[in-house]
Amino acid sequence: MSTETPSTADEPSDDTSDDTRPPAAGTVTRLVTAAVVVVLGGAALAGAWNLGLGSPSKPGPGTWPALVSAALIILGVFLATAARRLDDAERFTRTSLLVIVAVGTMVAYVAVISVIGFEIPTVLLALFWLRVLGRESWRTSIVVSLGATCAFYALFVGALKVTIPHLF
Repeated sequence: MSTETPSTADEPSDDTSDDTRPPAAGTVTRLVTAAVVVVLGGAALAGAWNLGLGSPSKPGPGTWPALVSAALIILGVFLATAARRLDDAERFTRTSLLVIVAVGTMVAYVAVISVIGFEIPTVLLALFWLRVLGRESWRTSIVVSLGATCAFYALFVGALKVTIPHLF
């Protein structure tokens, strides 16, 4: 006979005995997440519309962003309709804030790349993600950050001739 208390709609019981796994998200959390996906998709679709969609024979700059945005909206609606049946989402915890920090640093990266080039921001972003968010050693963080930046430079600037701001 089980002595567990029944779960509420927002706090499903965790049938696994793995203590390292984050707690499962409830229906309310899954619905809020689905709504956020739909809103982001709608905002991106509005931005794509402003870029110009073009036509099927002559696509505009907003064509691909519009298609991706439409996919986001459709997936968000699917998530909302399946919110009661799905149980594989994790509850937001303090570690979920790492995602917000990562997105914030990416926004800062995009903001400064046109001002000082991509090399310094790329090294700093990778270093921050590896050392602070990933808790890697200083040696690993520095080597991987510099190595990845050199590889990106060789690929995008050297081989593909992408017109991105760069120092060298």
